[in-house]
Amino acid sequence: MKFFSYDSRFGRLMLILCDSCLLNVLWLLCSIPIFTIGAATTALYDVSLKIVRDREQYIIPMFFKSFRENFRQATVLWLILAGVGSVLAADGYIIYHMRSRSHGMPAIFWTLLLALLIAAAVAYVIILLYVFPLVASVQNTNAAMLKNSFLIGTHYLFATISVFAVHFAMFFAIVLIFTPLIIFGEGLCAVASAALLDRVLISVSYDPNAAEGSDGTEHHEG
Repeated sequence: MKFFSYDSRFGRLMLILCDSCLLNVLWLLCSIPIFTIGAATTALYDVSLKIVRDREQYIIPMFFKSFRENFRQATVLWLILAGVGSVLAADGYIIYHMRSRSHGMPAIFWTLLLALLIAAAVAYVIILLYVFPLVASVQNTNAAMLKNSFLIGTHYLFATISVFAVHFAMFFAIVLIFTPLIIFGEGLCAVASAALLDRVLISVSYDPNAAEGSDGTEHHEG
């Protein structure tokens, strides 16, 4: 039946769900050492972008190829972000409790600090959403990756909000609705996010045969 054929929408959807499940398993296994989460996430988005662009071949070899090629940069970026995230979480805990125990002018002071911390946390989340898909798509320095992740994320706000919504919806569904959905987890989130970010990443990438751009960014075929 055409409905169940490989080229049908249903067949394509089933294939994407199977690929997402496999990607989720690979991502979880490669993230177990914790410090490898960055490389695993970069490989996850590298393969997800190829799936969206119909360039996928064999998922497992592609995943580990990207994992090896981007390991060093992705790991450094992850360790930086993990450290910053830990500082933000600790500061948030301290400031929140200091604010709750204060009155008058001290309470206003801690409220202002909390507002600044929330703004920093939003910037942090934006960078976290973009940096690993960006590593999978272009070549640049670590500092430029972090800066560009924030600039791109704030420029393409609809895409940023959509990607965040995808991850939040999956978390909400797993925790409060149907826990077995964890089998798709980050794999399905990455494929959905890749579909949302595909045009964005293409727009900020450069032709690999063209001269290096003024900001030193080159297209990177993970």
